[in-house]
Amino acid sequence: MDIKLKSKLSKITTFIFDVDGVFTDATLLVGEDDVQRIFNVRDGYAVQIAVKSGYRMAVISGGKQKSIATRLSGLGIHDIFLSVGTDQKLPVFQKYISERELEEEEVLFIGDDIPDYLLMKSTKVLACCPADATEEVKSISDYISPVSGGNGAVRDVIELVMKAQGKWMKIF
Repeated sequence: MDIKLKSKLSKITTFIFDVDGVFTDATLLVGEDDVQRIFNVRDGYAVQIAVKSGYRMAVISGGKQKSIATRLSGLGIHDIFLSVGTDQKLPVFQKYISERELEEEEVLFIGDDIPDYLLMKSTKVLACCPADATEEVKSISDYISPVSGGNGAVRDVIELVMKAQGKWMKIF
């Protein structure tokens, strides 16, 4: 692991995630009354471990469905911002870190597509993306997971941080 990345990983206290293309493979199952997504159970388990280990977790997503909040809050993520338009992700992020008195360098943000680009490009977050992110997002990411969205990318970045900080497998 490169020394610059290791230094950035050591500062992380907070994970902020997009949903579609990160927690999911961006496939939407459209029914008459709702849109469903498939979440990876191992990603969820890693989120629970990180929460129990004291990391702050948040989601900023354009998704609107209550089922997103239900799934994520069940994992221990309580700061969930849904229906956030592309042009609003950065202001929502800035308000969030200001209210919690965080420094941008303490935050790992993982996104996969154009709606995440401005936030990743305009801040000092540790910018991460899944293996199947758009080329634009990959080009500005500090870390590109070898795993695609919905197939373990969330767990990969959580493990990466926790292992770098010597906290992985320490809650048992």
